Amino acid sequence: MTTTTRTRRPLTAWKATIAVAMSNYIEAGAIIALATSLSLWQAEFGFDNAAVGLIAALSANAFGAAIGAAIGGPLCDRLGRKFIYTYDLILFMAGALMVTFSPNFAVLLIGVIMMGISVGAGVPASWTYIAEEAPSEQRAAHVGTAQLAWSIGPAVGFLLAVIVGPLGILGARLIFFHLFVIAAVTWWVRRGLPESRRWKEQREAERASGQKVSIFSGLGGLLSNKKNLGALAFLLGVYGLWNTVAGQAGIFQPRVYDAAGLHDATQQNLLQVLVWTLTAAATYFGFMRYGDKVSRRWLYFGGALLGVVAWVVLIYAPPGLFSLLFFAVAWGISAGIGAQAFYGLWTAELFATKYRASAQGMLFMLARVMVGLLSLVFPVLLESIGLGKLGLLIIGLLVAALLIGTIWAPKTEGKTLDEIERERYGEPVPANG
Repeated sequence: MTTTTRTRRPLTAWKATIAVAMSNYIEAGAIIALATSLSLWQAEFGFDNAAVGLIAALSANAFGAAIGAAIGGPLCDRLGRKFIYTYDLILFMAGALMVTFSPNFAVLLIGVIMMGISVGAGVPASWTYIAEEAPSEQRAAHVGTAQLAWSIGPAVGFLLAVIVGPLGILGARLIFFHLFVIAAVTWWVRRGLPESRRWKEQREAERASGQKVSIFSGLGGLLSNKKNLGALAFLLGVYGLWNTVAGQAGIFQPRVYDAAGLHDATQQNLLQVLVWTLTAAATYFGFMRYGDKVSRRWLYFGGALLGVVAWVVLIYAPPGLFSLLFFAVAWGISAGIGAQAFYGLWTAELFATKYRASAQGMLFMLARVMVGLLSLVFPVLLESIGLGKLGLLIIGLLVAALLIGTIWAPKTEGKTLDEIERERYGEPVPANG
């Protein structure tokens, strides 16, 4: 395989990064649009808390995204990064329109599932493409752009929820329609982007070797290598455990605030605007600025520890303004320099090109399954055992993610993907390897 140069034209790289990173704005926006409107849909169509858990579990936050990732990851490795990010948003737009104009629970559920599948296919492809196209000395900065878009999505979503709140269910429909518009514009911009150079080089090498490949060849190679299995376990510990908590916060945080003593919906949404604005700021001024310059191990540790403290204060400190504001500030900053940003970076670095997207898809799928399993029972558990007891599970998951990411953090900053591949596998992975 041809060695990829250490740098590329900055403007071209950033244009591709921003266009593809919009998958993360759309993903987060879809989750928050549902989070801010679940109670309104519940009142409109008259379903119970079990149905609330079902919608959340099948959404972009959980099983819907898991299905999309299971399909999209292998397809991304076989048919190309551009194939996924060209067509995934067409499915998303159809689902967003179904939700916008849904007349009943069934149509709402189908639209939510379609959006989830699209997100699951698109997000792993976007993380992969961005890392492959980024200059090695700015890889964290470019990957952080996806995290930045993911942060801005909820900030805008919660702010829109405040603005259109007086409109009730009509306001909820308008928020989903705004996602349709954003997806349509993003799809149009992406049409002119080139395919990943690394993927094209890998594909050409496969053809030259005469290797016969199938849709799941990347997945097979991924699971047959012990180096990959170790990286999968590490990243599932970092991202899967953290995201099981973050996924509940994303979709059920208004209910968590209610359990913590904050009952006003407008105040809940404004608090979430603060959380996600700080997440965006921490992503830009923390992860993007320093992820290529300082020890990633200690940057990760600081973000993860702050997240643990945030939830301890929210759950166990006396309820009131201090605990709520402390949580918003600490959790917001933590998420900006925490597990998801590092997951996007490390997943791109720790796997060879031929199965990088398959690894992204598998990890994203497993992480969303974990979220989905807890989402099925989270509203019921919150109501039946209370936030205090449920908090033990939340904090336990966050502490485990903190320890795993800090102890086994790879030292990859400043290295090209080719250099990392040689260090991990002994030599570049051949096309037929």
